[in-house]
Amino acid sequence: MCEINSHGGNYIVKKILEICLKNGAKLAEPGEFTKRAFLNGRIDLLQAESVIDVINAKSEREAKSSIKQLQGYISKEIQEIKQQILDVMVNIEVSIDYPEYDEAEEVENNKIIQMLDCVEKKLIKLEKSFDNGKIIKEGINTAIIGRPNAGKSSLMNAILKEDRAIVTEYEGTTRDTIEEFITIDGIPINLIDTAGIRQATDEVEKIGIEKAKKIANDAQLIIAIFDCTKELNEEDLEILNLIKNKKNIIILNKIDLKNKINENDERLTSVSNKIIKISALNNLGIEKISEKISELFNLNEINVDNDIIITNVRHKNLISKAIENVRKTKDTIFQNMPIDIVAIYIKDILENLGEITGEFVSENIINEIFSRFCLGK
Repeated sequence: MCEINSHGGNYIVKKILEICLKNGAKLAEPGEFTKRAFLNGRIDLLQAESVIDVINAKSEREAKSSIKQLQGYISKEIQEIKQQILDVMVNIEVSIDYPEYDEAEEVENNKIIQMLDCVEKKLIKLEKSFDNGKIIKEGINTAIIGRPNAGKSSLMNAILKEDRAIVTEYEGTTRDTIEEFITIDGIPINLIDTAGIRQATDEVEKIGIEKAKKIANDAQLIIAIFDCTKELNEEDLEILNLIKNKKNIIILNKIDLKNKINENDERLTSVSNKIIKISALNNLGIEKISEKISELFNLNEINVDNDIIITNVRHKNLISKAIENVRKTKDTIFQNMPIDIVAIYIKDILENLGEITGEFVSENIINEIFSRFCLGK
């Protein structure tokens, strides 16, 4: 291996690269160095995947979680579960090969059931951790919706502490979405400012409104903002209907002016128990929004320092398959199936767990995983 340092800009670097390639060098493939470490047994596949997670981390908690995965904490947990299965599997293999030396079938089955119950409990805990893992990795998609001039863009700017969205006195200024990331308690929050919802005649504005409704429908959290200097009207009631049965926060904006909406109005309280009064223009009450988001998603309870958290959907799906095979194994025992049939399902559990760490994984999956890496790495 050699390292080349050069003077000059991109042209010089490109010429050096051309000379190297002409003389037999080849460009590194995406993730090649990490892939080599995996193929040579220095790290497992789960750790290899964590490299790209560390690189792409958008928040402190995501970075910490990815580093723990890189250090092998999840791999160790998977290996311990596998060893627990293998300890029982040894006896099963002996009973299949040498049935004359087998202990009583009922005793053998009880041991297998006890092992499966313990394994299932551990796997379910890992599977459930994905709910928090998804929040850590992907963040919380949060739609800001409301009527025109309710203060959506002003709220966006106040939360970001910068003039990101255009604010004017004219209704319908925002016609397309504006997205920005912030972090709350170390969790990324994807804020989406949308077009004002009303009965519009302008075709472009109509498209923006339909897009706003779709974003609200798909969002994990909706912040619905209302101008409290105006009475609730039909358009406001439509917005309240949109956020019903969704995680939401209701914002009553412009509290520095004369209010015409009561925060105890049943039309509001029947839809949300998170109602905040603010003045986006004067930056009053903005800090309460972060507190309410943290409460809604229990962000303070997500402990990346001490808990093992699954953040990768591939790992989660394989854990779900393993749980399914644990239950199938139990069914075969309860149905008094032969021990070699039981063994087949137990081996399926081991294979599911082996796919996570890369012991049983196809070349196509390996190539797909490393194709997401940048060159080298």
